[in-house]
Amino acid sequence: MKTFRILLVASTALLTANFALAQNWTQTSAPVTNWTAVASSADGTKLVAVANASGIWVSTNSGATWTQTSAPQSGWVRVTFSADGVRLAAIGEPSPIVGPPPLSYTGSFYASTNAGATWISNNVPSVSKIGTTSYSLASSADGRKLAALVSSSLGSALFTSTNSGATWITNSLPNGVWYSVASSAGGTRLIVGGLRILVSTNSGNTWTLTNPVTASFVSSSADSAECAAISGQLIGQLIYISTNSGATWTQTSAPATNWIALASSADGSRLAAVAGGRRSLQNPVVTGPIYTSTNSGATWKSNNVPVHNWTSVASSADGCILVAADAGILSTNVPGATVGGGIWTAQTPPGSSLNIAPTNGNLALSWTMPSTIFVLQQNPDLTTTNWADVTNPPVLNLTNLQDEVTLPMPAGSGFYRLKTP
Repeated sequence: MKTFRILLVASTALLTANFALAQNWTQTSAPVTNWTAVASSADGTKLVAVANASGIWVSTNSGATWTQTSAPQSGWVRVTFSADGVRLAAIGEPSPIVGPPPLSYTGSFYASTNAGATWISNNVPSVSKIGTTSYSLASSADGRKLAALVSSSLGSALFTSTNSGATWITNSLPNGVWYSVASSAGGTRLIVGGLRILVSTNSGNTWTLTNPVTASFVSSSADSAECAAISGQLIGQLIYISTNSGATWTQTSAPATNWIALASSADGSRLAAVAGGRRSLQNPVVTGPIYTSTNSGATWKSNNVPVHNWTSVASSADGCILVAADAGILSTNVPGATVGGGIWTAQTPPGSSLNIAPTNGNLALSWTMPSTIFVLQQNPDLTTTNWADVTNPPVLNLTNLQDEVTLPMPAGSGFYRLKTP
């Protein structure tokens, strides 16, 4: 019986990258306004940001420059991006439909299938609720499966779409108030946070209630195995993680503060958390820090970013490019006006673990879609420098955001590595 020796070899660039270094955050050229949400493509080159009063903006160079899209200018509160940065979805501030109580709320929903060049309007179905109503929005990696969560002080409703928001169906949620929804890359696994945490493995058709952890915000890895949640009240909020698809939760060492949003890399190993809060004329300054983790939340570090009113954070698939939105503060002199507010980005040296497994007599190699270009190379003998590029183009698996290549099993030893060009 023939045996094979297969070895994964990291490139020099990967071996020397120091991910423990604090990230350097830089304010981009995006306009100063009340930014409410951001989203990123898998490679981090395409970004989208929405503002309550300044429309929807996109960047195709990791935030270096920004362009305003043709979407209406006001009311946007949530936005999603497909992995390739082609499909966009955004929901605007809900408005009451005139009529007798209970009032019926609907949110403006816009979708784009060409990176924001043109938009199609299709409102999320209206919901009869009384009290403050808000939205949470999640998307599959291909941008076709969407989940919109409508929340109010008296209850919540979840709507899902399998055609980028062209049509919606109602998914039953257990009674309660639910605040946040996150989706796996495949779009079939959903996690909802509220007075408890709910998990669905069938796109919201049925739900499982997890152990008693409250959650004002939830995030998910690509396969939904690793999840993170913000739990607690006001400035005493903590960050919890789950390594079993939300079945059980463990408190991390992140400090207690007014956490407002989380972002996760595709494998769940790199996390980012931003703090901020809801502004009002009585409380115009609500600010907080940004913390990051490179070991699935086991330890956290602060960053050199100023303490701002952060509202949203997004991550590339490998977690090496982060983007955060700052809503600024309300002016005490001009009601409704915003002071400050910008889009900030941070980047660490790219890195990706190379995975290998035999499959049907072949070798399957995979790595998380990187935020820079990597070339897969092979060599039959480590005593030589005869590394050769693998010509098979990688295929992106949209269920786990892994670049995948299948190769014939080598006749003898085989060595493989990822290298920057």
